[in-house]
Amino acid sequence: MKTAIFIPARVQSSRLPKKLLLIIKGKTVIEHLIDRTKATKVPDIVVLCTTKRKEDDILVDIAKKNSIKYFRGLERDILSRHLGAATKYNIEFIVNVDSDDIFCDPEYMDKTINAFLKDRPDVIKWEGLPFGTAPLGIKVNALKKVCELKTENDTETGWGRYLTEGKMFDVKIIQANDDVRYPNIRISLDYPEDYAFFKKIFDGLYKPGKVITLKEIIIFIKNNPKIMDINKNVQEKYWKRFEKLSVDIKFREST
Repeated sequence: MKTAIFIPARVQSSRLPKKLLLIIKGKTVIEHLIDRTKATKVPDIVVLCTTKRKEDDILVDIAKKNSIKYFRGLERDILSRHLGAATKYNIEFIVNVDSDDIFCDPEYMDKTINAFLKDRPDVIKWEGLPFGTAPLGIKVNALKKVCELKTENDTETGWGRYLTEGKMFDVKIIQANDDVRYPNIRISLDYPEDYAFFKKIFDGLYKPGKVITLKEIIIFIKNNPKIMDINKNVQEKYWKRFEKLSVDIKFREST
């Protein structure tokens, strides 16, 4: 059983241009996330899943520099890109960590794989974690089925719904423990306000070579509640855009 963390990533971003290449504490945003994925104990490999666009060459260079694998696939179809990467590296179970979720915790990446190894569901979803910190576990056989039956080729926004909605797959939901159960906290990098929020977290907690845990982040926010004001107004804007652009979940009939 070979497992992997997949990081879907591309340079182009409209709301916060080139957000993955923004610098915090001397490193790009994507490198901070890579550091966190490399702190895991269970997965066999980490794969940065990017596109074939020239502008994404820099992400390949970053993957090489940080000694992780990479895969280049379709720009707008993340589901197919993931399947291509899984096929190339012979992966049976994926933990997806979005590239703008740079405080996704290695502990929960490992817990996702361990939960799969125990019960073997098609999909593993977390509930209750702060927005932008939850990994998504995907059995590659389920991903194959989605790619065979989906009718859309643009799955960039809302692609996870193919796996988590409906009755096609066995979805295991893990509830977050009370000490990290703060779904009202936004910890995702989409807007300039989010970038300012992240810098405050790094200013308060970052130490070179040390991974900041989700528990430490929550304690810091609880002790400094005003920093939540920095990006509190973008969540509604985020969901409006998500609903507007989210893929229409349709499957062709299987034969």
